[in-house]
Amino acid sequence: MSGQRLAQAQKAYRIGDPDGEYAIFDPTGSRLFPGRWNTPASPMIYASADYSTSMLEKLVHGSGRLPPNQHYVEILLSAGLSYEVLSQPAVPGWDHPDCLSSRMFGEAWHRSRRSLLLFVPSVVARVSTNILINPDHPDFGRITVGLHQPCWWDDRLFQGADDSVPASAVSSAGPLDTLAPIAASDDGRIPEL
Repeated sequence: MSGQRLAQAQKAYRIGDPDGEYAIFDPTGSRLFPGRWNTPASPMIYASADYSTSMLEKLVHGSGRLPPNQHYVEILLSAGLSYEVLSQPAVPGWDHPDCLSSRMFGEAWHRSRRSLLLFVPSVVARVSTNILINPDHPDFGRITVGLHQPCWWDDRLFQGADDSVPASAVSSAGPLDTLAPIAASDDGRIPEL
């Protein structure tokens, strides 16, 4: 795999707590709690190519609970930045729950510094893209990060799924203490959002 250059600027998104222990745009969390593509020796920043995928990733990694005070940042990836796109067949087992092959690949990519960005598929939304950002790459400083803005969670994501979650606990912009699954209708279909 070799790096290419972005022909035009592109946006990416990341969600976190601006009042948390680590800044939203910071690799420290991935060093302490490695994700699918990294080990403690290869910290990176995980982002998504679109806002909806970043929300879905946050929901699936919440283990049934959504952390409070969630905000997003818009990340500007300027034209000319180096990137690679993961070819899924090149990393057999990249989506396996043990993350062994994906972490081995991610650590080698991070160490090589051959590109700033690595575009990978989202496990939870296979046709969507996540973007790994190498903070140790020499071009890392060329990334621009916007101001954090509150995340807006649609109440319909949480309605009727669990009677233990009062409707008043679900706020469009505020923190949620409990994340409940989406309920199916009487005929077993998931309602359209």
